Amino acid sequence: MTSLGRASLLIGAGTVVSRLTGFLRAIVLVSAVGATTEAGNAFAIANQLPNNIYAIISTGLLSAVVVPQIVKAAAHDDGGRAFVSKLFTLGTVALLAVTVLATAAAPLLVQLYAPGFPPEQQALATAFAYWCLPQILFYGLYALVGESLNARGVYGPFTWAPIVNNVVSIAGFGAFIVLFGSISAVDSWTPEMIAVLAGTATLGIVVQAGILFAFWRRTGLQVRPDFRWRGVGLDQIGRLAGWTFLMVVVGQLAGLVQSRVLSDAAQLYPGVMVSQNAWLLFMLPYSIIVLSIGTPFFTRLSQHAAAGRDDDVRADIIRSIRILGLFVVAATAALAVAAVPASRIFTGSTDEAVAAAGVLLCFLVCLIPLAVLFVVQRTFYAYDDTRTPFFFTLLQAALVAATALGAQAALNAGVLGIEHLAAAIALGQALASTVQVIIATILLHRRLGGIGVRAWLTALGRFVIAAVPAAAAGWGVFLLLGGTGGWTTADKLLGALGAGIIGSVVLVVYVGVLALMRAPELAPAAGMLRRFLPRG
Repeated sequence: MTSLGRASLLIGAGTVVSRLTGFLRAIVLVSAVGATTEAGNAFAIANQLPNNIYAIISTGLLSAVVVPQIVKAAAHDDGGRAFVSKLFTLGTVALLAVTVLATAAAPLLVQLYAPGFPPEQQALATAFAYWCLPQILFYGLYALVGESLNARGVYGPFTWAPIVNNVVSIAGFGAFIVLFGSISAVDSWTPEMIAVLAGTATLGIVVQAGILFAFWRRTGLQVRPDFRWRGVGLDQIGRLAGWTFLMVVVGQLAGLVQSRVLSDAAQLYPGVMVSQNAWLLFMLPYSIIVLSIGTPFFTRLSQHAAAGRDDDVRADIIRSIRILGLFVVAATAALAVAAVPASRIFTGSTDEAVAAAGVLLCFLVCLIPLAVLFVVQRTFYAYDDTRTPFFFTLLQAALVAATALGAQAALNAGVLGIEHLAAAIALGQALASTVQVIIATILLHRRLGGIGVRAWLTALGRFVIAAVPAAAAGWGVFLLLGGTGGWTTADKLLGALGAGIIGSVVLVVYVGVLALMRAPELAPAAGMLRRFLPRG
């Protein structure tokens, strides 16, 4: 099996390339439909619908339930072949049924998620949705095969496959611009335009899922259709997935409330498209750092939990949070001070970038807490406990919905301007997630009789102290480069370059300060990276 360090680097490298190509995809998409336009927000809503289902499948049922169960099934006499065959058959049938029903309900889904859109904009979003919703089937297959590969220690393909999806989308969106130019008004769209844009998005997901099947033989499993869904533990998955399903449903309901409120910003101001791109920037460090390092840890943590080695589980928790925190705190500081030039990558003007940066900054409030939540929540999953995560996620979802509705009430009362609506919703989500992490940590601490909270909180505090002068240095560089009126906000490419320069300064100062503080986490982190350098 791939070592933890090598697996982390493999996942991290793939994630970096995937995110960079994903950025390019978003840039080309914004060039085609705009960031705050009617067409841009219509497409954002339509393409969000299959992604919502994917969130249920991937971050809910599969990562929470399937990985631990496949790890346990490896001990069966047949190595888990019967279990995986039944699982894949059931999953494919369920995915196909959900895809058909969702596509048929496209008009209702669009109206449900975007009631603030005018009728013409809703009609365009519905036309996009008919092309986008079939992505559900292929997103699901991608998640099912990918998580199965992860459970068998084959980490690379799941991370690298989205790169091909991005390449397909970039080519298709680029072809759209060549054929039709930039189209922002809803009354300018033809069926051919809709087919090229939305069809490209779906084709990319089809290719992404298909690539994973080429790597399946590395698992050593032979999967055949098997409709006899009894006898190898699928009932256990059903019990575990019940709570997980409810947990993800309440999360999606909270997201639905956010989307409905955000649809009031149908055009001209930061809305659905701007929020999605701000979230894309937010997820860059989360994906590169948390997923690449945390995913291999989760597989090993699941093995320790299954064997009843609680002391090893506690050691995994402390080590993973400290290593994740080292990188995540630096990323938070860098992205915060480079928020405006980074946001310029996905916007059409400096003013749009400044407005979008406010949304990004509000999301960043919860980046460090979410890194902790990744470890804490998955520790519950490793012990086959999906009930407890449901309750602390229910609290988070309630707070997300309440803050979104509060922002809408403030908007209607004239207290909040519509230009700040997206930022207010993002801040509400960040605060709700922070409360969720606190509650989850307390519950896990009680369950395991301690999870080394003092040790990793002390480490996080040390990282934050180091990040303060690092962020100040980065902000000084931003001002020296002209601030919001400088060259870093002149266009998309210069925004990316400026963000890279500012982020590099933050990182250098951050590491320097930690070295002066003799932070013990630097050595294992450096060793993890040095192991994969040439001759390392």
